[in-house]
Amino acid sequence: MSTTPEARAEADYEAEVEANLKRNYLSLLAHGIFGMTGFRLLNAPTILPAYIFLLSDSNLVVGLIVAAQHLGSAISALPGGNMISHRKRIVPVFLFIGAMMRMQLLGVALAGLFLPDSWILAATAVFLLFFGLFSGMQGVSFNYTVSKLVPVKVRGRLLGFRNFMAGFVSAFVAYVGGSYFLDHNTLGNGYATTFLLAFVLTAIGLVCLLWIKEPEPPTVPERAKLSSRLRELPALLRNSPGFSRYIFAVSLSTLSMSAVPFYILYAGERTELTGGDIGLLTATFMLAQTSVTPAWGYLADRYGNKLVFVIAIVVWAAALVLMLASSADWVLYVVFGGVGIGLGGYMIGSQNIMLEFGSRHALPMLIASAATATSIMAAIGPVLAGLFIESYSYATLFTIAIGMKILSVFVTIFFVKEPRHISRNTESR
Repeated sequence: MSTTPEARAEADYEAEVEANLKRNYLSLLAHGIFGMTGFRLLNAPTILPAYIFLLSDSNLVVGLIVAAQHLGSAISALPGGNMISHRKRIVPVFLFIGAMMRMQLLGVALAGLFLPDSWILAATAVFLLFFGLFSGMQGVSFNYTVSKLVPVKVRGRLLGFRNFMAGFVSAFVAYVGGSYFLDHNTLGNGYATTFLLAFVLTAIGLVCLLWIKEPEPPTVPERAKLSSRLRELPALLRNSPGFSRYIFAVSLSTLSMSAVPFYILYAGERTELTGGDIGLLTATFMLAQTSVTPAWGYLADRYGNKLVFVIAIVVWAAALVLMLASSADWVLYVVFGGVGIGLGGYMIGSQNIMLEFGSRHALPMLIASAATATSIMAAIGPVLAGLFIESYSYATLFTIAIGMKILSVFVTIFFVKEPRHISRNTESR
């Protein structure tokens, strides 16, 4: 039976993916163990918000600085998608962007260690803005790289085990950072010292990507200006209505995540927290997120990412309900554990499901459009949350966040079809 040259080229490409799967799988796994460890310390809903609040004594400033990071992501995601869409090799770009992200993390650490106290807050905001700019591009390039290197049948397990192994290292580092660096104010600024350790770990993770062997797809879109790609985007979204509905659902859940930086501040209002307490809560959050990620990955591979996405948001919402329902100190550990479990599933479900919509050629811009939408929500939300707390209360903010999560679940269940059951070429139009 004869085949066309295009079909043979595609078959050769798939064969190369399978031939290098073990090597690439292990490289991505090692990258996750170290790289995710460092970035988790920065992005955990504990250490950075507590640090900014310590510097500013203002919920609004916490929201503004967190928003600055997400604003950077919103600005850069679509240019990042356009930058890689015509390239046959993405990893070199990903390495450069990853290096620039790590330099911003180093900047946050060095600012805290060497700048005068009056300058630290402003410098931290600037570095986080640029961190967001590079992370927006990195998110698109990383997700597209994963879609090239790892077949969908094992993708969930890869991300699950990345989270699983990184979580244990992160929890240990967070506990040490909290109970030793923060309580002893190591090097004159325990928070900055913790971020310096995060930089070292993420730098090691970046080196692990040097072993990746990236296949070159037989065809890629022609190089085009960003304005041209943006004009094509509405048609891409119309041809993938399930993806458009998913963007709406994930945007709702992202907006509800605006409350995350304020969890630790609410906990600090309820009971006085030491550096050791912050470290232990961070470790609890990370261990909980870690312990169930292999199960989330298996569930995603077996039943689809839509189910993982929905269950994870429900667990997260339940944790917030518990935090509002009980004032016992021990409940905080259950809550942060529940948030960790929910976030672990949310990351796997939301990251994987968008890789299953659209053709390979369309995927970079589809990923970028989702990243832009969620980053805009993540940039607007913390500012509104900070203003809301100043006018009302933490409890009111968390109640609204729970409502948004419920609405996101409703949209996902009833309006987003499991993409694995839809042909990429025949998705309902």
